[in-house]
Amino acid sequence: MSTHDIFITLVAIHIATGTVGLISFWIPVAGRKGSASHRRFGRVFINTLFATGITAVGIATATLIAPLATHPHLTEHEVFHDPIMIRAIFGWMMLYLATLTVNLAWHGRLALRHKKNHRATGTGSNHLLQIALTAASTTCLFKGYSVQQPMMMGLSLVGFATVATNYWFIFKPQPKAHDYIKEHIKSLVGAGISVYTAFFAFGAVRLMPELALTPGLWAIPLATGLSLIIYHQYAVTHKFQLQKWWRSE
Repeated sequence: MSTHDIFITLVAIHIATGTVGLISFWIPVAGRKGSASHRRFGRVFINTLFATGITAVGIATATLIAPLATHPHLTEHEVFHDPIMIRAIFGWMMLYLATLTVNLAWHGRLALRHKKNHRATGTGSNHLLQIALTAASTTCLFKGYSVQQPMMMGLSLVGFATVATNYWFIFKPQPKAHDYIKEHIKSLVGAGISVYTAFFAFGAVRLMPELALTPGLWAIPLATGLSLIIYHQYAVTHKFQLQKWWRSE
């Protein structure tokens, strides 16, 4: 089987699992928190993200090995015809986004699983994912600089911020009772942002390659996701403050 055949197979699996993830994302977000449907579709979302992220790693690796063979439709494009540019955008940046997605999905899952002991979130696998994301973010930053793509450099900062906030939660001395919920929200909505970002950016390449590096296209899932994180974290904080007030009365 050629690199191109492997690439096409991985893309097909990636699209299938990614589509399920994109749809199932909204059910836990919009539904009643803690309900049976929230838990059921939340598990579907997390599991499909793992599959989507792992296949994205394979897609990115195939691109790094054979950029023109895996992206023959870009050979005539004025920007992406260069193998160096294809490797940077569809290789290194996709590898970074895949690592970011898996990192956030796994951390969000652990935050909920170890809600009574936040330190237990710092498993060996979670530490390895923080190292992997730091390496992927650093690579994305420097590769972006080498091809003069501010989008790659700016996007890499999300990875550094993710590692910092993950460790802030893991080593927080005295977390509040509801901090694990806020961390769970941050991580899984963040993973959703990552998937939707890749969907808009890399999906656009197939139809209109010139839109792939348009800031507005990348800003849509980022602005939507950040709004969801802020809203839901505020709602959680407000709910626990009310409960604390009622208990004190």
